Parts: sequence; C-alpha cells; structure tokens
Amino acid sequence: MPQGFLFEVNTILRCNGNCRFKHLLSLMGRNRDNLSDTFTEQQKELLEKYDEAVNEMHSLDEEAAFHCGFSLGVRLVMECISIQLTEED
Repeated sequence: MPQGFLFEVNTILRCNGNCRFKHLLSLMGRNRDNLSDTFTEQQKELLEKYDEAVNEMHSLDEEAAFHCGFSLGVRLVMECISIQLTEED
C-alpha cells in the first residue's frame, strides 16, 4: 500500500461532505500544476519528492488521529461498562 494512500482516501471522504475543502483542494491542484509548468525536469522531480513527503506526513497524522479517537472510544466504552457493573452490585 503506498504511503499516501490513507491521505488520499481520507481526502476523498472529506470532499464528499465538505464543499469548502473540495474547493481548496481543487485550487491547490491548479496552482501546483501552474507552478510545475514553469519548472525544469530537475525541479519537477524535487517537487514530486516533496509531494510524496507531504503525503506521507499527512498519512501519519491521519493514522495518529485515528489511533487517538479509537483509544478514546475504547476508554468511553470501558467506563460505561464499569459503571453498569458497579450499579448491578
């Protein structure tokens, strides 16, 4: 699985429900393309490496947010279960 995969999937999911995010993503893409058109091949390769690093960073950030949210959900469930068990006694 490519490193940027999680970011790309998350981006698609966010765009479905958020028009402003979708607009900004489109604007970023157009501006990046316009900028890239003025670059030499070496600069384009460097920009591609930069994009890959940014996508990997976003993927790691999204993964960390998922872990944090999941852990919080588990703690909430455990708290509810412990409250129910103590009320039954």
